[in-house]
Amino acid sequence: MNSYGINRRSVLLAGLGAAGAGALAACSGSSGSGSDGSGSGHNGLADPSGPAVAAAERKRTSTGRSRELTLTAAPAAIDLGGGLTPRTWAFDGRTPGKEVRLSVGDALVAELSNQLPDRTTTSIHWHGIALRNDMDGVPPATQTAVRAGSTFTYRFIADAPGTYFFHPHVGVQLDRGLYAPLIVEDPRETLGYDDEWVVLLDDWVDGVTGTPDEVYAELRQGMGGMGGMSGMSGMSGMSDDTDKRGNGFMLMNAKSDLLGGDAGDVKYPHHLVNGRVAADPDVYTGKPGRKVRLRIINAGADTAYRVALGGHKLTITHTDGFPVRHQQVDALLVGMGERYDVLVTLGDGVFPLVALAEGKNAGGRALVRTGSGSKPPANARPKELDGMIMTASRLRAADDVRLRSARTDITHEIRLTGAMADYSWAINGRPFDMKTPEANPITIEEGRRVRLDFVNVSDMWHPMHLHGHTYQIGTSGPRKDTAIVLPGERLSVFFDADNPGQWMLHCHNAYHGEAGMMANVAYRA
Repeated sequence: MNSYGINRRSVLLAGLGAAGAGALAACSGSSGSGSDGSGSGHNGLADPSGPAVAAAERKRTSTGRSRELTLTAAPAAIDLGGGLTPRTWAFDGRTPGKEVRLSVGDALVAELSNQLPDRTTTSIHWHGIALRNDMDGVPPATQTAVRAGSTFTYRFIADAPGTYFFHPHVGVQLDRGLYAPLIVEDPRETLGYDDEWVVLLDDWVDGVTGTPDEVYAELRQGMGGMGGMSGMSGMSGMSDDTDKRGNGFMLMNAKSDLLGGDAGDVKYPHHLVNGRVAADPDVYTGKPGRKVRLRIINAGADTAYRVALGGHKLTITHTDGFPVRHQQVDALLVGMGERYDVLVTLGDGVFPLVALAEGKNAGGRALVRTGSGSKPPANARPKELDGMIMTASRLRAADDVRLRSARTDITHEIRLTGAMADYSWAINGRPFDMKTPEANPITIEEGRRVRLDFVNVSDMWHPMHLHGHTYQIGTSGPRKDTAIVLPGERLSVFFDADNPGQWMLHCHNAYHGEAGMMANVAYRA
């Protein structure tokens, strides 16, 4: 493995619990920035609604068109197939939510209506979109959390094509059903293909064996008190892959060489592809010989998926919305929050699209049907899963999106710290506190080339997601907004500071982020 680490990643995010969010909402302003009208927040940092943010928005290319919609977050009983209808929270009564599609330069005008129970606050984060800071959906850093019974309207120009999705940025709400694809089409698209299929992956617990809040409460107990064990090293002899107390949410023996050891924290009863369990899968129907663009999104909270289509090769064309030099592979590893676009020419028959939950001895699947034949068994494991699996070190940015050569103006070391023993996760040894989002910022200046050196000194892998920007892995690697950093590895990424505001940098494992592995990358005013 080279110093750029393994490519796929990204995953979940989180901020504050529902109760804390309610308290913050009662005392914070519309931006949550503490602005005094001077264009800066506290500590001389950029105001998320200040003049620099407005100036950056005016530079975005606009078509003048708007895509308007309402998204209602509310309790719902959803159909996951196989007779499974758990209660969860969802947008407009379905999981995944309805796909949102617009063209480059269109404005999205999305009203969020919060109908969640128990005075629960929420928000929407538009994952991967380089948008204006006060529309990023991170309470209380960029906005006040949306109270139950209230609405908030997001307005921004989507000026970069690609495969994205949206989800809350409050507590561990992303591990419920509140997510949906967001596709920004390029009217100058040069790829040739006959059809598209959005493939959305998720790990599912809500309403089946517990709730995400119960999962988090159990994780927060840590592993130090389990039968006298003081850490992960003491657990290798356990014969079962769950813990021996509580609801059994905690994984014990989830191991993956691709992920550098421990694969995840949570044992999920189901893994979904497009909202369906493996026993009753989603089916794509096509014709032999047709070329299909798969837009693959990992909306999971704690699971990386190894994805393959039985009997087919995949040609990777994009990751996290940005084009790469085309690479043909057997399978790809997709971390939480990551997206991949691939092209596939369909064969004749019935084929399993398998999303293997990496290291967890479980997975989800969908089917591709182009001809006659019976569907393969639910536990079918295509040989492609064990073929050539894509990592970041083998991907290169397409020439037209590679960062121009420039001197690095500032370098920040981002140490990923923490342990499973007490379930404490942090950046640079400081757990993030959503009550004081402007404390201990990682400061940058507009117009500068920034280098971030991720140094993982923990025993777990982390998909690190940066809001509001895309970075380049190394000097010629892919453009990403989420990248996996393996245990013991250093991963260097570069980006241009061209989108003023205050932006979250965090592990997209929802539970690591909620426990504190998050920081504020803030522009100076």
